[in-house]
Amino acid sequence: MNTQWLAFTSQIKEHYKKDFVPLHEPTFNSKELEYVTDCIETGWVSSVGAYVTRFEEDLARFTGVKRAVAVMNGTAALHIALKVAGVQVNEEVFMPALTFIATANATSYLGAVPHFVDVSEKTLGLDPHKLEAHILEIGEVIGNQLINKETGRIIRAVVPMHTFGHPVEIEEIQLICEKYHLVLVEDAAESLGSYYKGKHTGSFGKVSALSFNGNKIITTGGGGAILTDDEELANYAKHITTTAKVPHRWEYEHDEIGYNYRLPNINAALGCAQLEKMPEFIEQKRLLTACFEELVAPLEGVTLFKEPEHTTSNYWLQTLILDDTLKRDEVLTFLNENGVMSRPIWTPMHELKLYAQMPKADLSTTERLNQKIINIPSTPVREG
Repeated sequence: MNTQWLAFTSQIKEHYKKDFVPLHEPTFNSKELEYVTDCIETGWVSSVGAYVTRFEEDLARFTGVKRAVAVMNGTAALHIALKVAGVQVNEEVFMPALTFIATANATSYLGAVPHFVDVSEKTLGLDPHKLEAHILEIGEVIGNQLINKETGRIIRAVVPMHTFGHPVEIEEIQLICEKYHLVLVEDAAESLGSYYKGKHTGSFGKVSALSFNGNKIITTGGGGAILTDDEELANYAKHITTTAKVPHRWEYEHDEIGYNYRLPNINAALGCAQLEKMPEFIEQKRLLTACFEELVAPLEGVTLFKEPEHTTSNYWLQTLILDDTLKRDEVLTFLNENGVMSRPIWTPMHELKLYAQMPKADLSTTERLNQKIINIPSTPVREG
């Protein structure tokens, strides 16, 4: 690598005032300690407490949906979102091949079948044009259900994922879902604070999922949430994520198989404080993008991925797109050896042994982008 790349790593380390810069660290500078201390002092640290309710209400208000149900992590949120959306055993679910494994795993938890579709270079997320072309090739509408002619299975849902916080062409995907009788379940795990045409991601689907892992734009330590405008679905999601226990002052009665997916009150307290800082985090993320755009400009064969048209992205992870003159692994090696933690995008789902036999469309863009994408440090606030 040349002196321009060495200068690039030096400038990033100078920006963060660190000799080694992690990919994404949580930022605590508000009321986190106050709220968590309140949980400890009052004893409300576990599965119930006022902060859980407050966090759910704050999330619903921030994202513009009627209800939010807090759970223990983003994968649990996806699992329950798919379940309450009606996905059944042996049904297929369309999703991008270029996604974090939780999207496919949550589908598999239900005994359903991931069906991989290609992504768009414009958004890095599910490509609606390729999705419809694939449906026309392998699908047949019988009654009010889409059937995969090749497998004979019902295709029940579509799960677009807003990659690195950049919204997909969600309205186009919405129309496809309506046309072919598919349920829209948004994987909005990475996109808290992102908008498509002024509307928050996660508010387009019947139900959606968020993540608050330690590396997300806000964190609850570990946590997630289910978003929906459907009160009945929200109540059901709340019920089955709290072990499906029938309310009673002392009896332990459970009316179906439930899940112990509750977000502890102490984690919700952390989330309440973090959510208060979202406007500042978003501002810092966008300033960081502007800064990195200048730093990347001198590098040959590299562009910084920018938010797609009609969107406002939270820029969760800063993303470099390499051209064919650069080898991804050589760039990753150089950056990491020079103190700038960098990572490739996830291994495409169809290239993982456990999902290699799943149904799939042509995935040429996915396979090409897999060799071009690198994420670089993205913590929103400069340390020091």
